[in-house]
Amino acid sequence: MINPIQQGKKDKLKIWLFYLLPHHFVSRLVFFVTRRQGPVAQPLIKWFIRKFDVDMSDSDCPDPEGFKTFNEFFTRSLKQDARPVVPGENTIACPVDGTVSAAGNIEEQSIFQAKGHQYTVRELLGGDASLSALFNNGRFATVYLAPYNYHRIHMPVSGVLKKMIHVPGRLFSVAPWTVSAIPRLFARNERVVCLFSTPAGPIAMVLVGAINVAAIETVWAGLITPPKGKRISQFDYSHTRKQYLKGTEMGRFNMGSTVILLTAGNVEWLQKFRAGQVMKMGEMIGHFPSPKSST
Repeated sequence: MINPIQQGKKDKLKIWLFYLLPHHFVSRLVFFVTRRQGPVAQPLIKWFIRKFDVDMSDSDCPDPEGFKTFNEFFTRSLKQDARPVVPGENTIACPVDGTVSAAGNIEEQSIFQAKGHQYTVRELLGGDASLSALFNNGRFATVYLAPYNYHRIHMPVSGVLKKMIHVPGRLFSVAPWTVSAIPRLFARNERVVCLFSTPAGPIAMVLVGAINVAAIETVWAGLITPPKGKRISQFDYSHTRKQYLKGTEMGRFNMGSTVILLTAGNVEWLQKFRAGQVMKMGEMIGHFPSPKSST
């Protein structure tokens, strides 16, 4: 039996090592390696499938030999009907495959991370007070994508893209043990904020980077990270008509991470949608009373 005191010391040591790691250097190295073609790619893919027990039965290409690079395998598409999307104008679909880390109410601009740790909507969204005000008394949901999960991100409800913000930062691991140990982790890591106007009101999808997450992509802008420079970058799409239907792909992680979904207060999560629940993309996670437009 593991001694709790010894385990606690080991966890603290791992946390300090994460603080000292050159996060971006490691992730750029992963970026390079995972895009290399050659004799290493297929053995690496097969090892990864065995190591993390990856289910390839729903993949559009179930044969590991069909991928030229590791990243091509990691961001693989699924068979056409592998993820049915919940129907209905007033329903919210899960945007990813993953495990719910936390879900609930945004209370006084505060979001629950883990026991003893919280962070604010404003810092998560890069310090924009007017943007964070849209989610006063709203809802949040944090979904963790493990290495074995499908890593494309889809729309939880139909919407029109209004703004994208890239916030540079650290690249701490987002595994459950680091989330419970590192204060304000999601507000410190590099992230891409995507704001949509939807029938449910304003919705923000925050794609959080992590160690080994060598890049984040969106369908409208392509590769967002690795970034150039350390300043917050904002992209205004309010004068365009970039509309995306519920269930359509909006982005992807090149290596695994976390998605944080913010909604207005009229959205209600299902009772089953809570910490520890394993979800599939397209499954119903919530609903809202009546369609309306919001900016």
